[in-house]
Amino acid sequence: MIRQIRYFQAVVQCNSFSEAAEQCHISQSAISQQIQALEREIGFLLLERKNRKFTLTPAGEHFYRKSLVLVADYDRMCQESRRLASKEQAVLSIGFLRGYSGPEFSLALARFSEKYPDVEMNLKPGNHEELFEWLQNEQIDLALSDQRRAFSDAYENLILTTRKEYIEISSQDPLSKLEILTVNHLKNLPCILVVSKGQQEIEQTYYRDIIGFQGDFLFAENLEEARLMVVGKKGFMPVIGAERFENFGISIKRIPLYRHDEPMTRNYCAFWKKDNSGYYVEEFADLLQTQF
Repeated sequence: MIRQIRYFQAVVQCNSFSEAAEQCHISQSAISQQIQALEREIGFLLLERKNRKFTLTPAGEHFYRKSLVLVADYDRMCQESRRLASKEQAVLSIGFLRGYSGPEFSLALARFSEKYPDVEMNLKPGNHEELFEWLQNEQIDLALSDQRRAFSDAYENLILTTRKEYIEISSQDPLSKLEILTVNHLKNLPCILVVSKGQQEIEQTYYRDIIGFQGDFLFAENLEEARLMVVGKKGFMPVIGAERFENFGISIKRIPLYRHDEPMTRNYCAFWKKDNSGYYVEEFADLLQTQF
């Protein structure tokens, strides 16, 4: 029946029996007979035929839409099963924000590895634009990133959480005594960003033009280096992902960031291509969502 459904989809998409037959490498009479056999099997008409033209019946239109999902799931199921049969190791490539400091990502990784011990996981830290590019080029299967642009219909866009913006600042800085901080409070302090060298200008532009930081910018390769810079009173660091307070002893304060008397917030999302569902992508996305 799957083959007959594929023939039916081809006819609908080509809007022509002859073009669909050519695309499927069978004769026009054969493809017509296969669709008639499908209609007999399911017990209702998919197409209304008038002379050499046809239109979808209401049932046929519904069947067509649902069949696209069915065939896509069938193809993924066969592909994954072939991998298991050939004992080829499944690989899941995940990108995540380079400076992400929340616990949810590592917890999801641990749960996934426990559930699917035979799946190899490739992890790639990056900044927002790097993650987007890697998704486009299929270098990663899924990205944990923040939302900086309108959602695209080509991707699954799963909002995991909306969190308040925080900054980390040295406990020795007088500003650390405030309950909240605004971008204006921070205008004379350097902003420390965790960013790769190739993304420094892009990240600086985002934090200057969108978030509103107007001071100098300093850059760190990783979160540990950035926090050492904070402790050394070289500037403040925007917190990526985490909202709950972490214990830094007496060296660092985490303070909420406000604009116009309102707390600033940011969406954190899981993104993956719609045509790349399966191969454990959705399983990991579900596990990640449960951590929030």
